[in-house]
Amino acid sequence: MSGRLSSICDDFYIDMCVGTELELPTQRDTILAFFERIGKQYPSMSNLSRRGRKEYYLESPQNTGQYRWVCIDADRLAGGVVNPETFEDAYAQHKLVLELAPYMLSLSHLDIDSLDLTVTMDFDCPCNHDEVISEALLSGSAFSSLFEIPGSKPVGVSPVVIMSLTEDSCTQARVSVESKTAGFDPRKEKDTQDQAISLSLTIRQYPQSGAKFEPVRSFDNQSELLESLLEEKIIPCFARPLINTIAHRRLS
Repeated sequence: MSGRLSSICDDFYIDMCVGTELELPTQRDTILAFFERIGKQYPSMSNLSRRGRKEYYLESPQNTGQYRWVCIDADRLAGGVVNPETFEDAYAQHKLVLELAPYMLSLSHLDIDSLDLTVTMDFDCPCNHDEVISEALLSGSAFSSLFEIPGSKPVGVSPVVIMSLTEDSCTQARVSVESKTAGFDPRKEKDTQDQAISLSLTIRQYPQSGAKFEPVRSFDNQSELLESLLEEKIIPCFARPLINTIAHRRLS
């Protein structure tokens, strides 16, 4: 799957985020020990930084086109892999974080509010993102009829859909397309030459009432759902139309 994504988009990311009810530990020894254990498995992750009061990052160098990161925030444990060789490579990092967190960060299953697994694809687009998204994804819809008004044009198109995948709504999918064209205020419209349209799919799992939440088992299920939706819906119905529209506008 990763080879297929690299052939249809310019960059892609596989991220994980655990939302917590209580604040995660911020003691120096705890954070360093956790990051040292991650770095032992992934030696390239050697850059430690703090952003804000309680946001700590361990990252690999970002100048190679492929890099990794893990973040401990006040109520969030997250990580990502940019342009991984395989999906399994990214999954291995995320599962290591999930396996270490209960022992090294005192993360209890009772404390987990949600677990997100996200894949994001970036499509370089030097033209107006709002117009591209509107043409590729909204043509023939009720929204497209608005642009038939004389003098009208899209200046803010970043559609988002969230849907439940189970009857109890504990498993959800979020599909979003983000425009980087700042068209709300024409005085501040910026050059999109080096910007990309981002297409994201997130599978979110909430703990079920009355059941013990098992993060690693949930992650495995979420990864299967993610890849299935990518193959069946996201690539053919979202990515391909965006690719075709961008290519057409570049040629015109």
